[in-house]
Amino acid sequence: MITASEPSWIAPFSGLSPRQFGKLVTVLRRAGADAVRRGRPWSLPLEERTLLVAAYWRTNLTMRQLAPLFGVSKSAADRIIDHLGPMLALQPRKRLAKDTVLIVDGTLVPTRDHGVAEQSKNYRYSTNHQVVIDADTRLVVVVGRPLLGNRNDCKAWEESGAKAAVGTTMTIADGGYPGTGLVMPHRRRKGEELPGWKQAHNKSHKQIRARVEHVFARMKTWKILRDCRLKGDGVHYAMLGIARLHNLALTG
Repeated sequence: MITASEPSWIAPFSGLSPRQFGKLVTVLRRAGADAVRRGRPWSLPLEERTLLVAAYWRTNLTMRQLAPLFGVSKSAADRIIDHLGPMLALQPRKRLAKDTVLIVDGTLVPTRDHGVAEQSKNYRYSTNHQVVIDADTRLVVVVGRPLLGNRNDCKAWEESGAKAAVGTTMTIADGGYPGTGLVMPHRRRKGEELPGWKQAHNKSHKQIRARVEHVFARMKTWKILRDCRLKGDGVHYAMLGIARLHNLALTG
């Protein structure tokens, strides 16, 4: 069975070192994740429950497949994910330094709950997630509320709450955010060539903006973001939880 008491299981599923994982569990315990509750007590200690949620996000196994690996029933595994998933969610940064530069981009997460998803350019029912990172540290700062996958990024930027969360902080984006006031690459008009300084600016802009693509590449190693079976807010909490684990892995 998989257990958090064996350090070799922690990194493959959570992406954290045993020390980082221990700090996360301590923070969760202080936040009340292990508080005594009415009804049936948890069948696993908090460390095991945290690893179970991380393993589910990492592997996207069904409850029938996941539960025996931790020695619990399918219903118990489901309850653990529903309870602890929201508590692992990344909290948006409340204050940003004046010289902070952010990068925003949207990513599509294939989502089976058609009540929160819509067919998008990847031809699958998906949700659109606006992710904002710090250009310097590559830490995720904000993850907007998921929108229907056919919503374009310039509208999703505002409707997801990402715009309100970052305020007036300088934010870099690709060419899909016209009219938003974000820093975008210069566009070439038909029949014209961009002057050298604009070409140099676009090259620098592209190199910096690529950092958010690198973050997406790391986050998409979590298989739940390739085919999410969770319903309702489940996909949102999974995205926020993975963003938090990503940040913890970077900061040490």
